[in-house]
Amino acid sequence: WDFKPVQREMTLRIGETGLAFYEAYNPTDRPVAGSASYNVAPFDAGGFFAKIDCFCFEEQVLQPGERVQMPVTFYVDPAIVEDRDAKYAKSITLSYTFYEIELPQEAQAALLQPERTKIN
Repeated sequence: WDFKPVQREMTLRIGETGLAFYEAYNPTDRPVAGSASYNVAPFDAGGFFAKIDCFCFEEQVLQPGERVQMPVTFYVDPAIVEDRDAKYAKSITLSYTFYEIELPQEAQAALLQPERTKIN
């Protein structure tokens, strides 16, 4: 996988919902499945970073040469301003690491199916 953020920076107010995209590309000649784990820095702010929807909630399968943009919807909980340490965070960094995993059974089964030609 080649994996990178589409936007490198965003400016949001605390409590405002943000939508960011990450681009993934499979440069290989075979389907590849992956699972993403994330990290939020600084550590003290991590508990206040809430993902509403994220590509990281599910395994991803990319076909050979496929390029996709994957969304993450999030907000920073307003309670962060009351936290003794986290309230001093001026910026929050969200990062992901993609790990290749075994293809899900459905994807493996699709690879074994012979291609069918439609006849009119």
